[in-house]
Amino acid sequence: MNTTTRSSTAERLGRWLGRGWRGYVRRERRVAAWLVSAGAPNGVATALVWIVKLAVLGVLLYVAFWLTLLLVFATVAAWASAANTPDEDVWPFTDIDELRNTPGYDPNLYNDNTHVDYKDD
Repeated sequence: MNTTTRSSTAERLGRWLGRGWRGYVRRERRVAAWLVSAGAPNGVATALVWIVKLAVLGVLLYVAFWLTLLLVFATVAAWASAANTPDEDVWPFTDIDELRNTPGYDPNLYNDNTHVDYKDD
């Protein structure tokens, strides 16, 4: 019997996301410390980091807005094209009586066994 514990996929994903988040926070602190060491006051460095965060959030919301608008447009177009389909109850072809009156009509081609010229092979 194996006594080693196995990590589930959800646990591995959570650890991966946690490592990514910690790395992001570490880099953010490093950028703020670099700004302070470059001569910017501590409050200005923090404000610049927040301005960058809000700008990235604004870009993401802008992209999400246009993608949502595109999805709504595609949904409306699909709904409109589905509304314009012809009824399936209507027979789209000509009636057999109209077909019999056309020149060159052959009852054998249409399996019209009620026609007098129909020949069963």
